[in-house]
Amino acid sequence: MQNTCPVSGVPGPGSDACEGAALAGVDERTSDLHLSALLARRPELAPISGDIRAAHELFLRCYRGGGTAVFCGNGGSAADADHWAGELLKGFESRRPLPQPQRDGLDPAIAGKLQGGLPAIPLTGFPALRTAVANDIDPLLEFAQLVQAFGRPGWLFVGISTSGNAGNVCAAAQVARARGMLVLGLTGAGGGRLAGLCDVCLRAPSARTCEAQEYHLPIYHTLCLMLEDALFGA
Repeated sequence: MQNTCPVSGVPGPGSDACEGAALAGVDERTSDLHLSALLARRPELAPISGDIRAAHELFLRCYRGGGTAVFCGNGGSAADADHWAGELLKGFESRRPLPQPQRDGLDPAIAGKLQGGLPAIPLTGFPALRTAVANDIDPLLEFAQLVQAFGRPGWLFVGISTSGNAGNVCAAAQVARARGMLVLGLTGAGGGRLAGLCDVCLRAPSARTCEAQEYHLPIYHTLCLMLEDALFGA
């Protein structure tokens, strides 16, 4: 019997071993195509290709378990957190039509336009809460408080910091680990303190902020493509 992804509503690896292995093989082949395309454009990312695959697996574990991904960062990395979450919340390169169970009870005109979304929360929003934490508690805990409130075991925390040393991102990563969440970092070459808090840390091959950010976008776009094919079908 085949299981269904609780998030996308699309069939995933089933309980039958052969069926599950076949579907996993399809996932791996399509993921490799996207990763190969990235490395053709950015060959300097080859040393972290294994980490990119591992990051993909973290997302799959989260979403196939019915979880949610939460994202945070500062400055340009805050913009990347918003951007990354936005690519997951609706169709990226495919339309992601709703499966029939999710269409039930909807006007066909609405159901035909909505797209399958993956739960993704950019913690860079919530200005009332974040300013209250900054004023009443500690500015370094603005993201940590949100992770404490939202975080559940098996969910995924994604922290973006080119230095790897952003205090508010590292504090949130600590809370995420304590909450039983998976932790993914996206940093520059050094990894900083954030690297030691992560299950997987994607270190862009530059210590310069502007250059690290130029690598971050194609990395997370590739992860979005890999996820979309794995969870909604190539």
